Amino acid sequence: MAIATKTKPVHGTKSTTRPAASSSVKKLRPLGDRVVVRPTPGEETTKSGIVIPDTAKEKPQEGLIVAVGPGRILDDGKREQMDLKAGDKVLYAKYAGTEVKIDGEDLMIISHKDILAVITT
Repeated sequence: MAIATKTKPVHGTKSTTRPAASSSVKKLRPLGDRVVVRPTPGEETTKSGIVIPDTAKEKPQEGLIVAVGPGRILDDGKREQMDLKAGDKVLYAKYAGTEVKIDGEDLMIISHKDILAVITT
């Protein structure tokens, strides 16, 4: 006796490259002097080839800015101009910001004052 079963359609593999502005980032608009940063992934292995487990990895301190807020409002009512723009590669304080996960993508919302430097190439 044969039993009919449903088969699920096979989807193509997901690409590992990320677009400059993904749909999850378009949903975020940081307020005030905050920026949205996509942290760069940490090293998976050491120089000698030892694999580093997730529990032993250091928090990343480098990332790519994907969205910038309008700037904070000063005491005189004017907005402070932001020095950063989307696409800048930055270094930020180790325990700065708030980690969020939107549509499976890890992002951080960081205050402008916690950005330490812009990396230029």
